[in-house]
Amino acid sequence: MTYQHSARLARLAHFAYGWLMVAFLLLPLMAMVPISFSSGSFLSYPLPGLSLQWYDRVFSPGPWTRSLVNSLIVGLLSTVVATVLGTLAAFAFARRNLPAKRTLLGFLMAPMIVPSVITGLGMYFLFSLLGLTASLTGLVLAHAILATPFVVITVTATLQQFDMTLLRAAYSLGASPVRAFFTVVVPMILSGIVSGALFAFITSFDEIVVAIFIGGPDQRTLPRQMFDGIRDTIDPSIVAMSSFLMVVATVALTLSAWLSQRAPRIVSSEKVSE
Repeated sequence: MTYQHSARLARLAHFAYGWLMVAFLLLPLMAMVPISFSSGSFLSYPLPGLSLQWYDRVFSPGPWTRSLVNSLIVGLLSTVVATVLGTLAAFAFARRNLPAKRTLLGFLMAPMIVPSVITGLGMYFLFSLLGLTASLTGLVLAHAILATPFVVITVTATLQQFDMTLLRAAYSLGASPVRAFFTVVVPMILSGIVSGALFAFITSFDEIVVAIFIGGPDQRTLPRQMFDGIRDTIDPSIVAMSSFLMVVATVALTLSAWLSQRAPRIVSSEKVSE
């Protein structure tokens, strides 16, 4: 057996293994999609018939749409806050002259390590003293705290390949620190910022424990609505909303991948024009 033949077999084996892992992860999720089109009233196979009644229920004006709007509002606002704070923190860590950098990084990573129940309980006691419980501001800040570490990780990984001499060159040409950051650093790390924002939004959109502690009746998010639905009664409307969320996640990941590929091209075109 020649070396080229062995290398081809190894690539085929890796390719087949990768698709097997994809199927192993996605098939349980895809198995619930047909149930969302069931004409029955229970989660069961085989399907008694096909119907869009459950999609009509979840997207009709009512608790489902209100919770979806709340999740979108909280997710977008917390993503903006987490992306700004996480990007600035990652840039500070990348400067390599920050004192006690490892200690500060450990504190920033704490929301990812500490169990969500403990985090939610601690936020409840703190936010109750500040009068932020049962408020949109409190829920946005709580989700931003949970999402910021994901932004720090992705942007820090992107900044590892950034050459800090470009900043010094911008300073020598008369650019202010703010202008140099937005015109030199941000275009180069745009893919990391977009990926971090995506993870921040997904973290907020999928969070339930802190929402139970901090959110009030007017801040009922979609995961909380789904949790209450599973606790009270299980019907295919929950599966219909879950299928919709899978589509949203797929679109978001596709958009993130497209933006990550476009970012180097945009930066290259800007350098050529200059």
